[in-house]
Order: sequence, then structure tokens, then C-alpha cells
Amino acid sequence: MAGGKRLGEIHNMEKNRIQNMVLGILCLLGCFCIVRAALLFGFFGRGNVSYFLAWGDRQILSIHCPAFLYMEETNVAVHVEEIGKEIVAGYLPIYDYMRENPQYKVEMENQEMIEKIILNEGQDENHVPVQTETEPASKQDELAAMEEENRQAVEEEMKKENAGIDFVLAEEKAVTYDLEKFRDFDALLGEFYVLDNITTIDGSQLNLEALLGRDMTMKASNDKPQILIYHTHSQEAFADSVAGDEATTIIGAGEKLTALLRGYGFNVIHHTGKYDVENRDYAYSNAAPAIEQILAENPSIEVIIDLHRDGVAEGTRLVTNLNGRPTAQFMFFNGLSRTKKRGDIDYLKNDNIGENLAFSFQAQLKCKEYYPGLSRKIYLKGYRYNMHYRGKSLLIEVGAQTNTVEEIMNAMDPIAHVLYLTLSGEEN
Repeated sequence: MAGGKRLGEIHNMEKNRIQNMVLGILCLLGCFCIVRAALLFGFFGRGNVSYFLAWGDRQILSIHCPAFLYMEETNVAVHVEEIGKEIVAGYLPIYDYMRENPQYKVEMENQEMIEKIILNEGQDENHVPVQTETEPASKQDELAAMEEENRQAVEEEMKKENAGIDFVLAEEKAVTYDLEKFRDFDALLGEFYVLDNITTIDGSQLNLEALLGRDMTMKASNDKPQILIYHTHSQEAFADSVAGDEATTIIGAGEKLTALLRGYGFNVIHHTGKYDVENRDYAYSNAAPAIEQILAENPSIEVIIDLHRDGVAEGTRLVTNLNGRPTAQFMFFNGLSRTKKRGDIDYLKNDNIGENLAFSFQAQLKCKEYYPGLSRKIYLKGYRYNMHYRGKSLLIEVGAQTNTVEEIMNAMDPIAHVLYLTLSGEEN
């Protein structure tokens, strides 16, 4: 009888031990879930995680191997943590995952984050380099004043010498590229592109076959609108622009480009809507409804050109001598709808990125062949810039705020010629 009672007590003790162990594991599982949720939503720092994991090791170990807890002052104690890991991982694999990935965190994008990204897109695509001071400020000012005085003197002489000189079209290639070497991704990227540090691209998108394999040609016709020119940043002006005179701003440059392309036989719409008055924030979002309406009313439009000027350091001059005329250098610009931090940006989706890249590359190649030194490298950045509406979309940065109106207007002639060569498929 006494033996049966003793067995019953042992049975109950074993049952209680198992129940306590299960309850302990369930409690720990609940703690893990709470801590995991807290980590995901940023309720407390990750510095507390290691403390929590060490505590978990000891609690589980106290159930399975309580003797080890008394060995902390001995050499055996060095094995306590490893034994705890093995036991816990058997019950809770996520525990092991948390230990190996303490920095893991899900980036949760809310509406505020989306608006910040769109704001970044709309604020600026200027390329002002960081200036390093090598002279005292007073000395820099003195040198800058001397350089500016000399520059103005040289420009005045050039204007006198070049007055009345007409633009002469390049009738043949000045340079012929051996394209075979640009089948290598690094060689292609290095020769033709500048990759902004917020984004990334690889050979799946940027390769010679994809860039040259797409047909970017179209037949010039006056029947229906074919090309749309507009300005997300309509308020961009130049060194000698006249206040209140749009003809001396980027809008004036767009008007000349429109006239030149019409001269090549294309039907062109020049939209002069203003989306950056007072500030440039959300300019791309502001422009989108008007662009969509124009395209809905004119579905025949195949080419969209967003004409800008760049913003650079005040000492930078983007100008070259072309046919004896001071001419602003220009740059094609592509948005990739992708950042290094977040990957592809779904709400800035662009199904036409492949065609966008092909169009700018083919135009860039024509420019390098016919007018070497005129175009800067194609700039690749992370956002979309409303280039998703058509495959043949170009964002062109002509000169900068340091260029004169004359230099900008002179650049319209070779730009129009390069566009004609690209769209027509002609060689000269």
C-alpha cells in the first residue's frame, strides 16, 4: 500500500515536472513572440536582445539540466551557453534564427515614407559636387572674382568673333565606336554612365544587346502629334536670364527645340505648364495629371521630352566650342525606380525602363559619334521622374545655372539633330 502510494507520488511529481516544462516552454514562446513583435515595430533597441536570449538559455537549462547552473564557477560553465542553445533550438527554431540574425528588421513603408520618397524625386536632380576648401574664404573669393572677370572677357571676345555664325550639321561621324568591348558590363557602365550612389543596376538591364536591340525609330509625320516637350521645372533660368522673360529660361529653350524638330518633319506639342512655382517639392507629382491628360487627348504621341537645366557648383562651366559657337553641354538622365536600401519601388513602377534606357543610350551614342565632347555621361538615379508614360521618354539636362542663354540656345541645334538621327535611323 505504502509502495503504491509512493509510486503515485512519483508519478504525480513526474507529471508535474512535465507540465511545468511544457508551461515553461510555452511561456518562453510567448515571450519570444512579444519580443519579436517589439523588434519589428521598433518598441525597444536591439541591445536588449542579447540579454533576453541569455536569460532564455538559463531558464530552459534550469528545467533540463539544473546541475549545470551550479557549475558556473568551474570550467564546465563555459559549455552552459552552448548546451542551452542546442536544447532551445530543438523546441524553437526561431530562437536560433534570432540569435544568428540580431540585426534583422523588416522595413515597413507607410504613407509618410512614400511621400518622403516622392518628395526626394520632386525636389531636385541637380548634381552639385561637394566643395573642398583649400584656401581661406577671403582668398577663394578673390580668386573666384578674378576667374569670373577673365571668363566674361573671354566670352565677350568669343561673342564678337562668333556673331552671326550659323550652326553646321555634322555630315559624318567624327568618331566610330568599337562596340564589342562594351559587351562587358563594367566597360559599358564606365564609358557611358554615372550611377548615383542611392541606386544600383546590373547586366540584366544594362547590356549592349538590350540597349541596341530595341527599335527606337519612327517616321516623321505632320498628321498627328508625335512628340511632347514639357518642363517639370519651368522656373529654371540661366546666368543672364531676364526676370519675367520666359524666352530666356528653359521654356525658351524648349520653344527653340520644338521649332527645330518641326523643321525635321515631326509634329510636336510644347507644353508650358508650371509645376514648380514658389518651390520644387512634388513637381513631378504636380505635373503628372496634365501629362496624362495630354496623352489621353493625343494617343499618337510616341516621344516625351522633359527638358531641364542642371544645377552645379558656381565655379563649374558646362560649355564647349562647337563649330565656333559656345555651346552648353547636356546630359541624358534615367530613373530606375530602385534604391539600394529598398530595392524596386512598387509605387513608382515603370514598365518602360528597358525602352527608356535604350532610347537614351542610342541618342548618347549618336551624340558621341557626331559631336564628341558635347554630351556628359548618362546619369542613372533611383526614382521614376514620370518616365513611365512612354518607352521613348527622355529627361535632358541642358547646361546649368552658370551657362548663358546663348550657350543653351546653341545646344538646341545639335540636340535636335541627334534626336532626328536616333528617331529616323539615318546615319547622317
